[in-house]
Amino acid sequence: MPFLPGFDERWADVPDYIIGITKQIWEDREIHSLHDYYGEDLIVRSSASVVQGNAGIIAATQATLAEFPDRELPGEDVIWCMTGGDSFLSSHRLLCTATHTHPGMYGAPTGRKLAYRILADCWCKENTIKDEWLVRDQGAVVRQMGRDIPEWTRELIAREGGPENCVRPYTPANDIVGPYQGRGNDNEWGKIYADILERILSTEFSVITGAYDRAVELAYPSHTAAHGHAAADKFWLGLRAAFPSAKVSIDHVIGNDDPLNSPRAAVRFSLHGTHDGHGMFGAPTGAEVFVMGIAHAEFGPRGVRREWALVDETAIWKQILLQTGDI
Repeated sequence: MPFLPGFDERWADVPDYIIGITKQIWEDREIHSLHDYYGEDLIVRSSASVVQGNAGIIAATQATLAEFPDRELPGEDVIWCMTGGDSFLSSHRLLCTATHTHPGMYGAPTGRKLAYRILADCWCKENTIKDEWLVRDQGAVVRQMGRDIPEWTRELIAREGGPENCVRPYTPANDIVGPYQGRGNDNEWGKIYADILERILSTEFSVITGAYDRAVELAYPSHTAAHGHAAADKFWLGLRAAFPSAKVSIDHVIGNDDPLNSPRAAVRFSLHGTHDGHGMFGAPTGAEVFVMGIAHAEFGPRGVRREWALVDETAIWKQILLQTGDI
């Protein structure tokens, strides 16, 4: 019997399906299986673009593997919730490793060995992914290649045909309404973490000392690893300070409390407004910016024990550079 109606019997449960198809597609080179696992009308909203249909995904997958032929994507965690009797929403966290071996999107090969994370929310039904939101730590890739993010982004714009023709980052203006309109589940740990992040993003940074373990383990953009209250404050304050007047939205919330796991939560959030402050993105430019973020948290007896949070720095810089004309 399948774990859910409409899904293949080979998969034991939701994490097995998500981790299994990722390995099958990328590491086992069964790229053709994207025809089976990605719906024909699939919408993928990464911070860098909005793509509809699996044809573009297949092309991008081949291009990425050509540039990084030894890429591996082990799944660190899958936080998920049911969205009806035959569908679910998963928020999964991947730790990617790769060597920049051949030319491609990232330019001439550098030979650099890379490590970075991806956080992705996928709505799945009938053995396929039908709706997706994804944040890739592009800043980690660029920095580990020894490049400056704004300068690399300028080069990317040029390679894509200049400011008139380049790929536009994901914003509400180019969003496509998909089949999944849910907001997550009602698990208490999701509610706790969503409340923490909403308070932080509403500039109540003092919540960190009460809600996070003093020894909290942190993973942030550019593959930054850190510990403790000061490091959490530095990241969240730096992000919010860049967009002090931006509207905050908590867009999706999942909590899980499973056997053999600490309580965990996944939250997708967004900031939409003006780059009108000094923070992670330098001097204010007045550019209108949309930031999609995904964060995972693991709880212990003294609050948030581990946190993984991502925004795509290159997609944010691309919006800034295109609007200011600083290209």
